[in-house]
Amino acid sequence: MDKRQASSFYPYFAIEERPTIDQFVGLFNRLLFTGQAFLTDFLDPRQRQIMETIAGEEAIVQAFGGYEEAEKCRLYISLEWENLRPDDYHVQLFEIEYPQKFASLRHSQILGSLANSGVKTDTFGDIITDGQGRWQFFAEKELAGFFASQIDRMGPVKVRLEEKPLKDRLEAEDNSEIITAVASSMRLDAVLAALSNKSRSQVKEALEAGEVRLNWHEEEKGESLLKVGDILSLRRFGRVKLLSVQPSKKGRLRVEGQFWPAKRQ
Repeated sequence: MDKRQASSFYPYFAIEERPTIDQFVGLFNRLLFTGQAFLTDFLDPRQRQIMETIAGEEAIVQAFGGYEEAEKCRLYISLEWENLRPDDYHVQLFEIEYPQKFASLRHSQILGSLANSGVKTDTFGDIITDGQGRWQFFAEKELAGFFASQIDRMGPVKVRLEEKPLKDRLEAEDNSEIITAVASSMRLDAVLAALSNKSRSQVKEALEAGEVRLNWHEEEKGESLLKVGDILSLRRFGRVKLLSVQPSKKGRLRVEGQFWPAKRQ
């Protein structure tokens, strides 16, 4: 198998994604050179798409993030098929113990505490809740001791992290809904304005402030053209996956998406 060249993948992805491409090509070339399978950090869906594109048909890519519907997953990449078990992905489930009778936690508090704990954000995966006050998150088992010993507060709430087997995962609350809107074009600013019920000027301000992401990466160009399958997110609004686009009256477009509101709990 020939060594991959990062530049050969640049045309398929955004300029901002080139550092990710460079990193993943390096990992893949090491696999070709050594033949030794490797396990990645937690990757979002767009990062997984990039790695799968680089691997092509010359490697086996298997994913697991702690549960079947996980958004962020660790990838196990090998030259030959291996029959993996969940434990092989080294994913640790943590439950956040805190005095629920006297305090409450929000997703943003948990995310902020994990992100500011001194580790990279790709060392932990999804944060889930049952909607009744219980919270859990997934992390790399290699860092389980660090998380358990270093995190004792989230926001103003004193917490304790308890390691749990994956079988004790909560049934995650799904607050998504199907929404529709009529947009003038498939430009990002037009679609986002229609779906979020904001003006184009408000969307422009959000783009300039770095509050918009397209397929998990920050996007500043309102003229970027969208397609079915793309994922848009706007801070304080939520995230939308485009499901379908159909012509409507007067040459406009009817856009349907699956919408996850911003987490305020």
